[in-house]
Amino acid sequence: MGAAAAALALLLPGMPRSAAATASDGSADPGYIGFRLLEAPVVRRDDPRALKYIVDHLKPGTVIERRFEVDNQTATGRKVQLYPGAAKIADNAFVFAEGRTPNELTRWTRVKPSALTLGPWEKREAKVTITVPDTATPGERYAVVWAESGTPPDEHHNIGSIMRVGTRVYLDVSDSGEYADFRIQKIIAVRDKDGRPSVVARVRNTGKRALDLRGNLHIGEGPGGLDAGTHPVTEGITLPPGGSGTVKVEGLERSLPAGPWKVRLELESGMVRHSLSARLIFPKPGGISAAWIMSSSTRPYWYAGAGFLALSGAVLMFVRSRSRRIA
Repeated sequence: MGAAAAALALLLPGMPRSAAATASDGSADPGYIGFRLLEAPVVRRDDPRALKYIVDHLKPGTVIERRFEVDNQTATGRKVQLYPGAAKIADNAFVFAEGRTPNELTRWTRVKPSALTLGPWEKREAKVTITVPDTATPGERYAVVWAESGTPPDEHHNIGSIMRVGTRVYLDVSDSGEYADFRIQKIIAVRDKDGRPSVVARVRNTGKRALDLRGNLHIGEGPGGLDAGTHPVTEGITLPPGGSGTVKVEGLERSLPAGPWKVRLELESGMVRHSLSARLIFPKPGGISAAWIMSSSTRPYWYAGAGFLALSGAVLMFVRSRSRRIA
């Protein structure tokens, strides 16, 4: 049987590390390559998003550089290709294009070197440079900086494997300051037909930057003083400026009493954080119940004015954990 097209394995934020080695049954094992940023802007050193993504806000005509590290986590030498690829936000998710598909931001982006030859267990640094033209129009652009390594088909494997790891790029261009914010609009309690409870909240991005929302819901002060604990929201929702979407808390015990309960939802994206406290009652199976809002926080976040980041430069990250995901 002839060699087939290569199977593709990707490591993205939220994806388990083992995903890269399971591109396709019978394919050659691509092993692992690691990717982590080494720098973040000074003004964002307390922003968790900037520790794993390239997140910046620049004036037209500005140039930024960021160093990153690629490491070969196998006992076999590897050649790794480094390049930018297009991305967008669609259906409240960060979506990357195939291969080296370009967009406006990738045309501003250069990665040097463009390839690395790594020995077994070897680590090497590389640098991405983004040059914003003087004629750039205001708005946010998206891309991915990729490190790609492949294992071609051979006499033992009909299918080769390609692995890509990297980091998202969120670049906002404007002559004015940067504003990021969101609002938790409402929260409801749900039970499906099988009696499993969940909580759903609708959120609107009221700022000018894309948001990657995460958070927790605490359920307490229930019947007889019961406390149902703290539960994470479903991660993975990315809201574009002006966009709306829902976050959901699942995995609650089917035996959870109807209530009433006092709940506190805390959501964040980087340094933008909001919370909402409410009273809710879980409905009967197949039902939906709206919550009574008790209080809501208001804490938008203004970053430095455009241009300040170019003067402040970047700081070395002392985070030792490696990013093997994208977005």
